[in-house]
Amino acid sequence: MTAIAIPDTGQLKPRLGIAFALAVSVGNIIGSGIMRTPGLVADQVGSAWMVIGLWVFGGVHALLLANVAAELATCLPKAGGSFVAVRAAFGETTALLAGWTEWLARTASISALSVASANFLAIILPGTASHTALIASGFALAVVAINWTGVRGGQVAQVAGSIAKVGLIGGVIAVAFLAEPVPVSGIAAQTNSASPAAQGAGLLAIVSAYQLIYGAYAGWQAPIYFVEEDRNAARNIPRALGVSVLLVSAIYVALNLSLLNALDLPALRASDLPVALVIENAFGRSGGAIVALIAIMIVVGALNALVMAGPRILYGMARDGLFPKAAMQVNKGGTPDRALVITTALALVLIFSGGFVFLFKLMAALASFVFLIYSTSLFALRARRPDLSRPFRAIGYPVLPALACVLNAGLLIAFIAAEPVSGLYMAGLIAVCVPVGAALKRRRLGSSQSGRS
Repeated sequence: MTAIAIPDTGQLKPRLGIAFALAVSVGNIIGSGIMRTPGLVADQVGSAWMVIGLWVFGGVHALLLANVAAELATCLPKAGGSFVAVRAAFGETTALLAGWTEWLARTASISALSVASANFLAIILPGTASHTALIASGFALAVVAINWTGVRGGQVAQVAGSIAKVGLIGGVIAVAFLAEPVPVSGIAAQTNSASPAAQGAGLLAIVSAYQLIYGAYAGWQAPIYFVEEDRNAARNIPRALGVSVLLVSAIYVALNLSLLNALDLPALRASDLPVALVIENAFGRSGGAIVALIAIMIVVGALNALVMAGPRILYGMARDGLFPKAAMQVNKGGTPDRALVITTALALVLIFSGGFVFLFKLMAALASFVFLIYSTSLFALRARRPDLSRPFRAIGYPVLPALACVLNAGLLIAFIAAEPVSGLYMAGLIAVCVPVGAALKRRRLGSSQSGRS
């Protein structure tokens, strides 16, 4: 890939490589959700083979999406996430919707993960439970501070955190496979009974379970936010996307198999936090604190990836005139610092508002919508820009990319059917973006005509 000369200040710089791309993807995928979702999924479907099958299918689904993203990110190697390809394929109005939605989703996730960290800390230090918002803000600001001076701090933290995260989960898997199964009496004392709805695995139950799994795999796209800063994006981004999804899929399937080995299906279905049961059985009453510490390390790794990604979405939008130009400022260390301030400010507001939980659920639906239009942009660009340089071409085109679109469309429909209010909010956001996008386009056209006169 031909090197591009980039000024020392004011722009993102190519400082990153394959190790970071892998780390940011793995670190962003594996969050606190995997500590709880195995029990919730098992409770919905009530069948061991279906539990494992859905987790495998989730990995296949993520791999199909990564196949599409690898082509789009490398043929348009610019910061901004999905917004970049959507703008090239469908124009500014749809791109504004995609970029704004994706940034809000990342920011809401920062808030949610910060609160999750504070909640896990309260298990270790119960006295902190009454100061959740302040402690959550402390977690968020600590990660922001690591990234404030430049990319280097966030890069080191991400690589080290992802390695530790994989090692810790590997340790949990080993304990679950090798330790004595949890006694039935111990399970009964620490878990809730399976929900009545889970007694039969109907279609709605399977869809509900898969929504949880889809959420557990969310974050696979993290490398595309840093494509402009990768020293060899054409090679590194496709490899990082594919390898990270395969690695995490193997980890998730192995974790569920190990939990089924340690707990059996009825116990797994009944448990709110199955990993805690396994660890407490192996290490005694201190197991809860051990699980909480593992969870904090897992969450902070994902939090770092989100703090790094969010400002780069704003940077890309600002550069294309869809956000105030101030968000384009990049400090000497390579961090879009003003965009980071804006992202952090909103995240803190959401932490203290207490209303971010609904926003986070809404953003999950909107994220499904974003990935749907992102996937379809591949077909639009193939038709409209056949001459575009494509260092990586999506494998199995058009069948596999079309399958990714169909899966995302089905998931979006299922999500809206389960949460109709989310559909109304989505329609409202689209209604707002249409006139805003049209106004921005008129302003830019007016400016270009004034410049020529």
